[in-house]
Amino acid sequence: MNNHLHHEERGLAADVKQTTSVAAEKCYQCGKCSAGCPVASEMDLPPSLVMRMLQTNRPENDEKLLRSKTIWLCLSCEMCISRCPMSIDIPKVMDFLRRRSRDEGKVTDRAKDIVAFHDSFLLSVEKTGKLYELGLIAAYKMKTLHLMQDVTVAPEMIQKGKLHFIPEMVKNRKNIAQIFKKTIKAKN
Repeated sequence: MNNHLHHEERGLAADVKQTTSVAAEKCYQCGKCSAGCPVASEMDLPPSLVMRMLQTNRPENDEKLLRSKTIWLCLSCEMCISRCPMSIDIPKVMDFLRRRSRDEGKVTDRAKDIVAFHDSFLLSVEKTGKLYELGLIAAYKMKTLHLMQDVTVAPEMIQKGKLHFIPEMVKNRKNIAQIFKKTIKAKN
């Protein structure tokens, strides 16, 4: 019995549980999370398989999870939580896995555009306190080098007032800076 308990306390699942309080062992593989996930068809590992792989406590499965595209595709829409009979917070697990994947340098090349968009979005919010679409687009294009992608759409968006050349700033950007500073500090 002690051997079994010691085995459960190791690996990625234990780290997930300790950090997020989400217990992978609660999942009994009903598959409702995967059936209701709006992006499951694009994932290399459906949400139910992510939970099963965590349950195995196998290093090779932990590695596959951290290198998967799935963790980057999760929309955090919480459809899985609403369908789960155990109310398991899979988006919280996915967020943890994304952070761990980045920290360990295991982000798959198949997710590089998603990661670039994520970083560009956060940079926009950090600098202005809200989303600055033109800045987001510029940062994304520089990170991905998709310079000509959707370029024909820009003039119409500018004309319709959807893209602004000057960002709108929140009044107290110091608060936003403190949020980012606390988040970075908590992460380290």
